Amino acid sequence: MANKIVRIILIVVLFVVFFELGLLGSYTIVTSEAPNVQGLIDMQISKISGFFSPDKVNQVLVKDPTPVSISNKKDIALQLEELSNVDGVNYESINVTTLEDPKNSEFNVTIEALGYASPNSTSGQIVISQTPSYKVIANGVASYKGTGLLVEKDTIKINSVLKLY
Repeated sequence: MANKIVRIILIVVLFVVFFELGLLGSYTIVTSEAPNVQGLIDMQISKISGFFSPDKVNQVLVKDPTPVSISNKKDIALQLEELSNVDGVNYESINVTTLEDPKNSEFNVTIEALGYASPNSTSGQIVISQTPSYKVIANGVASYKGTGLLVEKDTIKINSVLKLY
C-alpha cells in the first residue's frame, strides 16, 4: 500500500516538474528572454489561490432565488403579453424572483408567467382552452416606489417563450 502512495506522489511531482519546465521553455521561446522563475511561480500561486478565494466560491455557488411580491402585476402581465406576442398572460400566475438583495433600492428580477394561445376554431365552434399554452420568462428591474415594490415596465426584456404541451 505504501508503494502505491509513493508512486502516486512521484507521478504528481514529475507532472508538476515537467509542467514547469514546459512553461519556462515556452516563455523563453515566446519572449526571447530568460524567464523570471520566481515571478512565474508567484503568479501561478496567486492565480490558484485567487480561484479558491471565498469571493470566487460564493459567486460560483448557486443561490436559491428570493421570491418578491410586486404591486403592479396587471401592468406587467399586459407588458409581457405585448412583448412576447402571446394572446394573454395570467397575472395571477406571475412569479417574480431575484438573486440580489431585495433591500436595495433597485435590483434585477426574473419574471415567469403563463401565457395563452389564441382560441381554436374547429368545425364552426370556438374552443377557449383554460390550460396555458406558453411559459414566458423575462428579466426586469424592480424598485420601491410610493405604492410598494414595482417592476419598471420599460426594463422588461423577454428571455424565452416556451411552448407547453
